[in-house]
Amino acid sequence: MNRLKIDRSFVHGICDQPRDRAIVTRLVQLAHDLGMQVTAEGVETAEQMELLQSIDCDDVQGYLFSKPVAAGVFPTLLGEIRSAA
Repeated sequence: MNRLKIDRSFVHGICDQPRDRAIVTRLVQLAHDLGMQVTAEGVETAEQMELLQSIDCDDVQGYLFSKPVAAGVFPTLLGEIRSAA
């Protein structure tokens, strides 16, 4: 399946910029209409995540969850997350 990634420059303002919120909302709708899944990049706050969930964004990534890590560190980080769940 194809995937659309929404750049963090749009995600950054979705909570306080109506224009950014409208753009992201329409992008999610358009992608879904085309049978695509959507990933929003640059999610830094719970408020951003909640708003993205409310408009049916499929996936999110950003500092809210983790800073970027080296590939060799990822398996350890994933193990820690699974252990905490």
